[in-house]
Amino acid sequence: MRTVERWLTSPWRRSCVGTLAGALPVLAFPAPSLWWFAHVALVPWLLLARSAPTGRRAAYDGWCGGFGFMVAVHHWLLPSLHVFIFLIAGLLSLLWVPWGWLTRRLLGGTPSPGRAAIAVLVLPSGWLVVELVRSWQGLGGPWGMLGATQWQVAPALRLASVGGVWLLSFLVVAVNVAVAVLVAVREARVPAVASLVATAAATSAAWVWSPRPDVDGHVRIAVVQPGVLDGGDRRFDREERLTRQLAGQHPDLIVWGESSVGFDLGDRPDLAKRIAALSRQTGADILVNVDARRSDRPGIYKSSILVGPDGPTGERYDKMRLVPFGEYIPARSLFGWATSVGKAAGEDRRRGTEQVVMNVGHGLLVGPMICFETAFPDMSRHLAQDGAQVLVGQSATSTFQHSWAPEQHASLAALRAAETGRTMVHATLTGVSAVYGPSGERIGPWLGTDADTARVYEVPIARGVTPFVRYGDWAVDGALLVLAAYCLGEGLRAVRLRRSAGEPLVSPARRVRESPVRHGH
Repeated sequence: MRTVERWLTSPWRRSCVGTLAGALPVLAFPAPSLWWFAHVALVPWLLLARSAPTGRRAAYDGWCGGFGFMVAVHHWLLPSLHVFIFLIAGLLSLLWVPWGWLTRRLLGGTPSPGRAAIAVLVLPSGWLVVELVRSWQGLGGPWGMLGATQWQVAPALRLASVGGVWLLSFLVVAVNVAVAVLVAVREARVPAVASLVATAAATSAAWVWSPRPDVDGHVRIAVVQPGVLDGGDRRFDREERLTRQLAGQHPDLIVWGESSVGFDLGDRPDLAKRIAALSRQTGADILVNVDARRSDRPGIYKSSILVGPDGPTGERYDKMRLVPFGEYIPARSLFGWATSVGKAAGEDRRRGTEQVVMNVGHGLLVGPMICFETAFPDMSRHLAQDGAQVLVGQSATSTFQHSWAPEQHASLAALRAAETGRTMVHATLTGVSAVYGPSGERIGPWLGTDADTARVYEVPIARGVTPFVRYGDWAVDGALLVLAAYCLGEGLRAVRLRRSAGEPLVSPARRVRESPVRHGH
C-alpha cells in the first residue's frame, strides 16, 4: 500500500489514475451491460480521493474522475463533436470537484464509525445533486445516470417505480461507499455492513410492498424500422413497403421512427395521402415523425404527427427538449464555431410548448416523446399523470450506428416503463427498437441495428399510479435535505470548536490610539 501511495505522489500519474477510475462505470452501461459492476465501479475513485494528501488534491481527483466518466459515457459522440467533447467534459466535470473534496473530508485518515455512517448518506446525496444539475437539458440531459445501469434487474425496476432512477443512483453509490469503507477502513466496517443490509432491506421492502401495475387488457402496436438508407425519399418508400406487410395483422397503432418523414406534410400532400392509404389498408392510425420546415409557421420542427385513414388527424406533438449542438447551439454567437469542427446544427430547430397525449383510436391514449426526451424521467411521469396508457419514444441513432449509443438509448425505455407503470414502445429508424411492459420487463425481441423490418407487439395496458408518478423526485429532495443537514451540522460543530477554544466569535473592534492625522498638516 505504501508503494502505491509513493507512486501516486506524482501529480501526473495520480491524474491519469483518477481519469481511468472515473471511466470505469461505463462498463456497467450497455453495450457491455455489466450491471453488477456498477456496485463497485466507483470504489477505486473513492479510495483515490480518500487518500489525497490535501483537500485541494481531493477536489482535483474529483475533477479528473468526472472528466473520465463524462468522456467514457459520451465517447460515441466523438465522431460528431471531435475535440469539443473534451471541452464539454472538462466543464461538466467541475460538478464532481466538491464531491471529491467531500470524500476526503468524510473518509480520509481513519474515520470513526459515525463519520463512515454519515459518508454512506452524504456522498450518495452529493452524487445525486451532480446528476440533478447535469440533467438540465441545456447541459446535455440525464444521459449516463448511474441508476440507469440497473435497467434489466427486476428488483431495481421495482425500486424505480417507487423513487425513479434517482433512487437507484442513490443506492448504487451508497453500496460503492460501503464497499470502499469495508476495503480501506477496518474500524468502520460495522456501519458499512449495516448500510449494505439496509439497502438489501429497502429493496426487499419495495419488492413486497410497492404496488404492481394492474393489467386490464392488451393492444397490438407495430414498429416499423427501415434500416440505414440514404435520402428521405428512399427511406419513405421502404417504410411504406414495410407498413403494407402489416395488413391483416390487425395492429391498433403503427409507429415510425424519428425523422421518418423528411418533408412537411402540408407542403407534400402526396405523402400525406400515401400514409393515409396505408392507414386504411392496415386499419390503424400511423404515428410518423416529421423533421422539416413547417409550412404554417417559420422554423424547423421535429414533430410526432398522427395520420389516420382520412389524413393527418390534427394530433401533433412538437419536440420540446432539443439536443444541445445536435439540434441547436447554445449561445450560438459564442459557440457557433462548433459547426466547423463537428456535425453541429447549422440552424437551430424550434421548440414545442407542451406535452401531448394523443387519442389514436380503439380507446387508446399514447404519450409521444422524441429522441433523447426518453432520458428525462419527468416527461414520462407527466404523460402518465395526463392519462397516457402507453408511452412511445421515436428515435434515430443512425449517426452512431456502430457505437454503444443505440443499446444504451433503448435500455432507458425499461426504466421509464417501470417508473410509470406504463408500457413503453421505443421505435427507431435503424435500431435498437424495443418494447417494455409496465414493470419494465422486455416484451418480444429487440430489433437490432442490422434489422429492417416491421413487427407487431402484443402490449399490456395497465392502470393505477406508481409511487414515483404520485410523489415525483422525492429521492432528490431527500438528498438535498441530507446535504443541508450535513452543512448545518458542520457549521454548528465549527461554532462549538471555536467556543471550546475560547476564541471570540466576532473579531474585536480595532482601538484607535491616536488620530491618524499627521502633525503639521
